[in-house]
Formats: sequence, structure tokens, C-alpha cells
Amino acid sequence: MPRTRSLAWAELKIGLMAVVALVITAALIFALSGEGGFFWQQYRLNVRFPNAAGVKAGSPVRVAGVEVGRVVGLRFVGSEVEIAFELSEAMRERVRTTSVASIGSVSLLGEGAVDITATTDGTPVPDNGFVAYAGGAGGLEGVTAQASGVLEQTGDLVANLRAGHGTMGRLLTDDALYENMRRLVASATSVTRSLEQGQGSIGRLIADPTMARELETSFTNLSTVTRRLTEGEGSLGQLLADDAFARTLTDTIRSFETVGARLNRGEGTVGKLLTDDELYVKLNGVAERFERVAAQLSEGQGSAGLLLNDRQLYENMNEAAGEIRSLITDIREDPRKYLTVRVSIF
Repeated sequence: MPRTRSLAWAELKIGLMAVVALVITAALIFALSGEGGFFWQQYRLNVRFPNAAGVKAGSPVRVAGVEVGRVVGLRFVGSEVEIAFELSEAMRERVRTTSVASIGSVSLLGEGAVDITATTDGTPVPDNGFVAYAGGAGGLEGVTAQASGVLEQTGDLVANLRAGHGTMGRLLTDDALYENMRRLVASATSVTRSLEQGQGSIGRLIADPTMARELETSFTNLSTVTRRLTEGEGSLGQLLADDAFARTLTDTIRSFETVGARLNRGEGTVGKLLTDDELYVKLNGVAERFERVAAQLSEGQGSAGLLLNDRQLYENMNEAAGEIRSLITDIREDPRKYLTVRVSIF
């Protein structure tokens, strides 16, 4: 009899220890499985969506992407779905009246989650309060809608290409444009081959080391000239670096500007010639008279005109001049022949 009581008490202690171990294990699993904490460390909030999009009881609730709660229930309110969820008490200062909720995706299989933005503006949402709806499609539905829009745009693009719209469309449908492009590619290939073979100036520059060295020498000389100019050597260098030379050139230019201004004002003979209409009229009249005299000479009018145009008169005057020269020569050789003095006495 005493042995039977001892076995019963031992079995009872083992059973109690097993129950306590199970409770501790369950508590640890519950504590490690999420951020919600124990039920006394949570508070309840609500949000209304036009579409639950795969959210169900037990779906995760995330604040700023961190899982901190679970969905506990869903119900229809008119045409909307009201979702109740529990959050960790530690999130009360982060979920405020300016926070917004949307539906996200846990995986590509369509499992939904409630995403809430964290903020420090506004006041904390009270127990059983409502978080504002962010608007727009979320989660897999939103991704599907975006993908559908992209597919529609891709279809329109393909249709435009087939219709020959745009440069690519014309390239795909216009045989003449394709042929021109093919010729352009062939020409570019030919030019590249010529350059590789050293043909032409650029080809020689690429393939001939001598020309490359000459070009390098030219650049070196140009660098030397630029350095000398910078250092003020030569006339151009002095013009760039010597302030006195620059001032002299500036004074010269100012002198030219002064002369130009005086000419524009009609000062001096040249200025009057440029600006005085009366002097221009006089010069024009003199030119006209010279033109008339030249015309009369050309027509043989007057002595000078006859002299210029009458061949016989020219020959007679030339012959007379020759005879005069001969007479003067004879007088010089024998003046007594022409100078005879007779004296008579009465």
C-alpha cells in the first residue's frame, strides 16, 4: 500500500513537470515567432480597404517593413472590407494619425500583408481606432496592374513598329531605308579597312610612325610657341605680356579713332572732301570738264586735237623741227655765213 502511493505521487510530479515544460515551450515559441509579444502587450487597430487582396486572419502586419502584429479579423462594411489587427504596444508611438496603411505582398503566391508607415507627426492612434487608407492598388494586385500597363505599352510599341512609325519602324518596314543603312555600314567598313591599311592622311597617321612623330613634333613646336608667348617673347608675346606695349597700341588705336572722328566731322581737307557736298560738286565739275576736253582731243578739235589726230600735221611739224635743228647746227658751225655786216659811208 505505501509503495502504490509513492508511485502515484511520482507520476503526478512527472505530469506536472511535463505540463510546465509544455507551457514554457509554447510561451517561448510564441515569443520567438513574431514581434507582437503576449496578448497583454498588444492593442487593436482597424483599417478599411476597398479590396482585401489576399489578406486573411493571421496575415502579418508590418510597420516600416518590420513585422509587429497579426490580422485578427475581417468583415464587410458596405462595399469595403474592414480589417482588425493587433500591434505590439511598442508601436503606439510610431503609428499615429498621419500614418497610412496599404496592402503589401508576402510572396508572389498572393499572400497579403498590411503595411503601415511609421511617423512622428500627429498623435498616436487610440485603441480600436482607424488608420487611414493610403489609396491605390497594393501588393500583387498593384504589381499585376503595372505589369498589365507595361504589356499594353509594349503591344502599342510593337504595333507602331509594324506600321512603320518612327525611325525603327521605317528601318523594319522600308526596304529603301534598309538598303541605305546597309550601304552606310558597308562604306564604314570600307573606310575602316582603308584606315587600317594606312590609306589617306588619317590612315597614314594611324599606320605610319613617321607621320605620328611629325605630328607630335608639330604639337611640341606649338607648345613651345605658346610658352614663348606666355613668357612675353617676341612682338606678340610683348603684346600679350608687356603692359607698356599694350598701352602704346591702345594709344595708337585711340589716335586712329580721333582722326576718324575728325574726318566724320568734316575737319581738314580730307574731312571736307568726305563731308562737304559743295567741294564734291566742284571736283565733279572739274572731272566733267576734263572729260569734255579729252573728248574734243579725241575728235581732233583744236590745235592739240589736230596734233593728236592729223598725221600730216604731225609729220610737217616734225620736219620743221628737224630743219630748225639743222639750221641751228649750221649757225653754230659757221656763224659768219649767216651774220654778214655791211657798212656804207656816204
